[in-house]
Amino acid sequence: MSACCLCGNTYANTFSVVMQDKSYDFDCFECAIARLAPICGHCGCRIIGHGIEDQLNVYCCNHCAKHADVLLKKKDV
Repeated sequence: MSACCLCGNTYANTFSVVMQDKSYDFDCFECAIARLAPICGHCGCRIIGHGIEDQLNVYCCNHCAKHADVLLKKKDV
């Protein structure tokens, strides 16, 4: 049994995620998202889907990207 690296819960069915050569053990997807998902550069929510990136930030949706004055490519719209 291992412990979740976010909440510390000890659980027999934890899973590991490797990101940028570092391994993290979690007991649920909620903890994995809270620890690893990027944060929208406009509204601050965790981005679970693809998002929209500019050179410095990632945004959760077109709405947030437009509010941040990010020029969207045709494929992003």
